[in-house]
Amino acid sequence: MAESELATFRERWKHELKSKKEDQRLVCVASSSRHVSDNLGQRDLKDTNESNHHLTQKETSYIEDEEFVGRKKKTAVETDDQPEYVSIARSLLDGRTSPLLDRIQEERTRRKRLYQNMTDACSASLKQLRQPQKKVKKEEELVDQLIQDLNEVNDIPFFDIELPYELALKIFQYLNCAELGRCAQVSRAWRVLAEDGVLWFKLCMREGYHQSASVPDSPCWKSTLRDCRNLAKTVQSNWKNRVGSISQLQFELGKVLCDVSSCDNFVLAGYTSGDVRLWDTLHWDSTASYLKTNSLSANTNPRPHVSHVQVNSTVAAAAYEDGCVDLWSTETGGEPIHHYQSPGRIQALALSPDCPVLISAAGSDVRLDSATDCGYWRTVCQTRLPNTVESLILVPGMADQCPLAALAAGDAVYLLNPREEEPQTLHSVYGHPVTCLDASDSLVGFGVKRTGWAMHDGGNKIHVYSLETSKPAVCVGNSPGDFTCINVRDSPPHLLVCGNKDRRVRVFDLRTGSSVVSLYAHHLGVTSVQVDDWKIVSGGGEGLVCVWEMRMGTKLWEMHNRHPVRHVRFNTSTLLTANIPDDKSPRGACITDDDLTAHRRHRGVICHYDFSEDALSQDHILPICRSDYTGSYGYNYNISLAVPYDRLSGSHPSH
Repeated sequence: MAESELATFRERWKHELKSKKEDQRLVCVASSSRHVSDNLGQRDLKDTNESNHHLTQKETSYIEDEEFVGRKKKTAVETDDQPEYVSIARSLLDGRTSPLLDRIQEERTRRKRLYQNMTDACSASLKQLRQPQKKVKKEEELVDQLIQDLNEVNDIPFFDIELPYELALKIFQYLNCAELGRCAQVSRAWRVLAEDGVLWFKLCMREGYHQSASVPDSPCWKSTLRDCRNLAKTVQSNWKNRVGSISQLQFELGKVLCDVSSCDNFVLAGYTSGDVRLWDTLHWDSTASYLKTNSLSANTNPRPHVSHVQVNSTVAAAAYEDGCVDLWSTETGGEPIHHYQSPGRIQALALSPDCPVLISAAGSDVRLDSATDCGYWRTVCQTRLPNTVESLILVPGMADQCPLAALAAGDAVYLLNPREEEPQTLHSVYGHPVTCLDASDSLVGFGVKRTGWAMHDGGNKIHVYSLETSKPAVCVGNSPGDFTCINVRDSPPHLLVCGNKDRRVRVFDLRTGSSVVSLYAHHLGVTSVQVDDWKIVSGGGEGLVCVWEMRMGTKLWEMHNRHPVRHVRFNTSTLLTANIPDDKSPRGACITDDDLTAHRRHRGVICHYDFSEDALSQDHILPICRSDYTGSYGYNYNISLAVPYDRLSGSHPSH
């Protein structure tokens, strides 16, 4: 609209408003004249009534009410005659953009005045009461102070000013990752606290990553924890989908595998030739891979077989058929650092997983050796039990204390403490022999075979004893078959996994004593088993290695070799399995003649699976590419693509 048209419109609007205003004035004058005439008439009537004294008092009050009602009606008519848009139009003509602002402001002012008047009235009434006045005033002051403090807390975080940084860090250390992320969004000061390196370092330690690291080892522990979590998810996915690399650790001397032990990244194997081989799976080119035997066993012809081997992160031990025991250092290898001769054949051998302590049993004689702070080995304890020792184990977590061992001999279980004169009898029931044994830092579990009338009592059982009280903690199981293997040391808290001759793998909850998982696994019986938070790995007498998802109770995948699985051990990203033949003296390659070199199918095999590597990725380097080309063959396939022929012919280049 042009300016001339707008001016014309305003002039026309003003003219209409003026004419409307004049009409309203005429109406008001007419109504006022009528009102005056009525009043005069009423006054004359009133004087007449007063002079004549004919009207009563009731009639007079009625006339006054009529006058009031008439005035009310006239006022309403005047208000109705003036439309509301007139005031809005006037405000628009004055140039206002929002004509309702004045009304809103007037209403607010009116309410404030009303509230002020009410407050003044309340204050005046309270002044009359002198005694309660001080109390009310004090309460008002406390309320005002509380409101002021709350406002300050809402405006500024309370420990940005009041608390020192170290104390605020103490509060933040009880938060998890998600809560720290939310706190980092509050303010800059909170973000500095929530991203402190010490907090994320402790979270990393709490979740089990980089246990041997210190705070200065990483510039940003938050990103380190994120990378560790992503890697853990990838490794778990590789476990489920059977993606990774596989290596066969074979010592090619034409002899049969006798025993295998593993701890962390070390793998130790003993053969019928008397040779002992040590592998470091993190450094395949390690010079300490070959361990020399002692001079006595080396000069014997034929050399005795290796009966038992044990390894931890610092030392490796091997026992021979002639009763000799050798110990080597995993760092230097070469010659043994300790050697002793037992009067008979070694029936059982155990090495502590966290300290240099070795225990061996020859018949009923038990010997416990340990290393001093200077590295010298000495015999700590020697004892004799009533029966032949069939299995033994050193209790882990005793590095700072006196070593403690659990021994199974016949139908009894003993606890051997070097500080005590005699072994303590933990469990003994006549006619019920112990079939398997394992221990953690607080519990000892063992399977008991029940025969005769005891079979009607629920079958074979697993007894769990507490090491602190030396009393039974729980008794689980009611299987008709014998328990062949049990794993307490590596099981999650309050869980126990075991294998049985009845072909089943069972997981028990020690808090309730009930079976959590029962899997039909191996048709020739379960020989080895291990469990963690979400998976179970079991080995059977038919040579099958199975990986199970514990929550769903389903088999993820399986691998097969010729001989029974005698050793299964896994960590987060690797799995080691050993198929050890039962026959240590097989016939040679020729049917008619006995050959000193056993055929390859009779030797046994050690398989190392690494799920942190993907053999199908382009940046993965196959083991054959890392070879020094001294081996005659060696190649590797991804586990998903492997076939039985590949597994039989593949070997690692470091053999």
